Amino acid sequence: MMPSRLFSAGWRGALEGLGRWTLPARAALCRPLPRPSTPRRLSLGCAERAKAPPGKKLISEKKLKRHFVDHRQVLVRGGRGGDGVSCFHSEPRKEFGGPDGGDGGSGGHVILRVDRQMKSLSAVLSQYRGFDGEDGGSKNCFGRGGAALYVRVPMGTLVKEGDEVVADLSHPGDEYVAALGGAGGKGNRFFLANDNRAPLTCTPGEPGQERVLSLELKTVAHAGMVGFPNAGKSSLLRAISNAKPAVAAYPFTTLNPHVGIVHYEDHQQVAVADVPGIIRGAHQNRGLGLAFLRHIERCGFLLFVVDLAVPEPWAQVEDLKFELEKYQRGLSQRPHAVVANKVDLPEARANLPELQARLGGTAIALSAVTGENLEGLLLRLKELHDTHVAAELAQGRAPLRW
Repeated sequence: MMPSRLFSAGWRGALEGLGRWTLPARAALCRPLPRPSTPRRLSLGCAERAKAPPGKKLISEKKLKRHFVDHRQVLVRGGRGGDGVSCFHSEPRKEFGGPDGGDGGSGGHVILRVDRQMKSLSAVLSQYRGFDGEDGGSKNCFGRGGAALYVRVPMGTLVKEGDEVVADLSHPGDEYVAALGGAGGKGNRFFLANDNRAPLTCTPGEPGQERVLSLELKTVAHAGMVGFPNAGKSSLLRAISNAKPAVAAYPFTTLNPHVGIVHYEDHQQVAVADVPGIIRGAHQNRGLGLAFLRHIERCGFLLFVVDLAVPEPWAQVEDLKFELEKYQRGLSQRPHAVVANKVDLPEARANLPELQARLGGTAIALSAVTGENLEGLLLRLKELHDTHVAAELAQGRAPLRW
């Protein structure tokens, strides 16, 4: 046992040695604390691995999915089939059991399916590959087939292979097999014959189909609002539906098509699409150009929204019809209504009589801001919708329902 004198001396020496290495209290208070190191992330996304220009922040994958995307090129591969097996039955007191190698499972297909909850192609990846089939086994066990891989796409997606349109997914629940899975290989049991009682042959599984497809989204709606920038289309859509497109006092506020649903008392719903502003020469790909003119193709009828406060607002109607006709013949001849917006402004009141005289009194003068005469637009919208539904049923086609 250590004597108490030695024990106290040992502790005294340890404390003296510790005192030589500790800082005075004043120095410890004045010394700055070290900065905490930034935690290292475990993985990096594709957008983070790419080098960004100096002074520009990288866009995360989550923010990229918020952007509206109406065109996507996709590489699809079907799943590979499983291999066949060459083996023979083994059992006590049974010398010649014969071949019992099973076939491989088929590869899974890649299928495009319409999902009404999706409004853009931003969530569609650039590559998809189906699930592979399992290999065969002994005792004539077949391999399990690969499950089908479903890719969700929005309603109104056009599938192209090169310049050829191979599918038009314009109704809820529509499906298209984009890539077929490969066939499974054959086991040696398949090659059993009278002249070959012990076959050793087995075949591998086949690779799946590989295709490069172009997905193009065309907004599906009953009515399409067409007009020049800053005509008040977004404000009008907010006034008649629950959609919330951006509204500001400068042109080209709307950069993506927005669809709003107008509800009526008889539980009918009319989908109205707000297409970004069109300028003169849009059919020549000026401004937003052809990128959004194609969203008008699937609209059954149109609403020409003009700014009543500008000089000669009747010229806007002629220019809009000219751009639509140059883009696609017959597009400007669809059933339509002319909406004269911003009637609450003094200069708009002065232009209204001339506009009505040139259009035969069919223009609907209203104000999206104050709500003046919105009932007239809703009644005209209901008439156009009923006429469109009757025409679709007369041609044997199912009308669009929301």
